[in-house]
Amino acid sequence: MLYQCRVDSFSARNGGVSPRLSDEPSRFRALLAKEEKGRVLRQLLASLPANEIAVFQKVWPAPFLSSLGMVYGGAMSNAYVHGYDPRENQRLQDQASTLVELLHADTAYPAGSRVLEAGCGVGSQTVTLASKSPGAIITSIDISAASVAAARKAVEAAGIRNVTFQQADIFHLPFPPQSFDHVFVCFVLEHLTQPVEALRVLKQMVEPGGTITVIEGDHGSTYFYPESAYAQRAIQCQVDLQARAGGNALIGRQLYPLLHAAGFYDVHVSPRMVYVDGSKPALIDGFTKRTFTVMIEGVRPTALEAKLMSAADFDRGIADLYRTAEADGVFCYTFFKATAVN
Repeated sequence: MLYQCRVDSFSARNGGVSPRLSDEPSRFRALLAKEEKGRVLRQLLASLPANEIAVFQKVWPAPFLSSLGMVYGGAMSNAYVHGYDPRENQRLQDQASTLVELLHADTAYPAGSRVLEAGCGVGSQTVTLASKSPGAIITSIDISAASVAAARKAVEAAGIRNVTFQQADIFHLPFPPQSFDHVFVCFVLEHLTQPVEALRVLKQMVEPGGTITVIEGDHGSTYFYPESAYAQRAIQCQVDLQARAGGNALIGRQLYPLLHAAGFYDVHVSPRMVYVDGSKPALIDGFTKRTFTVMIEGVRPTALEAKLMSAADFDRGIADLYRTAEADGVFCYTFFKATAVN
């Protein structure tokens, strides 16, 4: 098995420490908490293919696997709250294309400027970022090798030439300090247990006077008509699962204090509301149905396993979310976009 073959190399580099599938999750967490051992182990986990991940799923409890997948990117991809499967990749593409103007109309970098996109995922935002700044020199990183490969393919398909990709851990970036003029982070902090520390690491990458742009959602900003307690509970399942995994689905409202805590100044936060009613068929399909509701629907297996809701109640909540997409329905959600100076 690939994992057991690679673990011998890990053991040799780390004083005989040799994590096995039979290990208790607490021991694995202890290893991940050690800076150097954790870095190597995260890289090992992130490189595993789907068949290896399936073996972990048979041995370790789902909440622990979920925490690994949520915090560390692609390693436990099938347990990641949003998921890394093709359906999730399509959801991310739908979200990006639907929200281009709302989120990125005012994002552009000068020709020749060096831009780091931290956490590019499958390239859903990369294509827009690079297209709006064709003269910028963009470096896009993600901890998941599979995501980097998908992002590279998306950029190549769009005919974009100003992006370089690299697999890297946001907490252990392979660049000298002040390597970039600007940093761009979109839908990343919500998945991290230590968002301020991540921002501090990114701050070191930026030239004095350079900028950081951060975009995050906030599931607590969701409201709709017709109202439904079942739908709200289904949304809360996603919020709770993300919190259990060490993330924060309500992080959008915290961008201002987070950036200040990381040492940035001149912080500005702009709320960007998505408002959808019957007169906006593109948003009904692209956002209400194929971005938000599909995302909540995707956590059903984990939510039921965690006994957060009954199957009948969860399914009613999803049905009620789809009900808001009908002609007389209304759906609202707010993203938060922050800019700051180093």
